[in-house]
Amino acid sequence: MRNKFLGTGESGFHPIRKVGVVLSGLRYAIRYDFSVTYKLIISVAVLSVFFFFRQWVDFLLLAAATAMMLQAELFNSAIEALCDFITAQESRKVKVIKDISAAAAGVSILLWGIILGIETYELLRLFSIFP
Repeated sequence: MRNKFLGTGESGFHPIRKVGVVLSGLRYAIRYDFSVTYKLIISVAVLSVFFFFRQWVDFLLLAAATAMMLQAELFNSAIEALCDFITAQESRKVKVIKDISAAAAGVSILLWGIILGIETYELLRLFSIFP
């Protein structure tokens, strides 16, 4: 890809290459960041159940919450990696940056967990496991 500011790299629009970059980043996050992996596995399992029973509103709500949570986790991981790359020494400013990034991820994880819990409860009620 061409760097717009430095003028380096290849020019032109290559959508297939961009999809490859997206998949590469997602594969890296799933492989090396456990917090992304287990949340994605839980979401896929619950989404599969909603998809199988054609609960489309529940499916879309949980898919949106999962996408938002995944975005926040990926940004958090990227910011932490960037901070670690810039300086290996402990710094109060870097700690504040990482804490703010983690707080943003935490807010989205809290919302995802609430939606996942409510939807799972409703699903169990559907099968008459809960009254």
